[in-house]
Amino acid sequence: MSYIDRNLLTNEQVLYRAHLSWIVFISPSLLILLGLAILAIDGNIAAIGAILLLAGLAGFLGAFIRYKTSEFAVTNKRVIMKVGLVRRTSVELVLNKIESITVVQGITGRVFNFGSVAIVGTGGTHDPFHRIAAPMQFRRAVQEQLAG
Repeated sequence: MSYIDRNLLTNEQVLYRAHLSWIVFISPSLLILLGLAILAIDGNIAAIGAILLLAGLAGFLGAFIRYKTSEFAVTNKRVIMKVGLVRRTSVELVLNKIESITVVQGITGRVFNFGSVAIVGTGGTHDPFHRIAAPMQFRRAVQEQLAG
């Protein structure tokens, strides 16, 4: 059972779920490919290829853990955002305490549909969460709940 499902309030329903973008796997995948290419091409620098391969595999494992342990949801009462396994960061804002929601997307984010989402609540809460897939849809789900 997910963090969000375990922490729902009475009569609270999840209306929209988001997740991290697949883009988190790009850097480790490139390291793995580079390591394999070096191993296949030149035996003289095989140690460098092996190091790159191991670094890429470790990075891929880290990205996979981040991907699986990051949860973002809009409910009929709150916005819930949680990242991390060992070191957990979570933000839970009641809908009527939200002042604004900001989405930041660079060119790459626009092309591959990912970006950073920051929700500003009363009292100055401003916690950005990065590399969220389809951030404009997430923002729309929050805005629909605020308007409704």
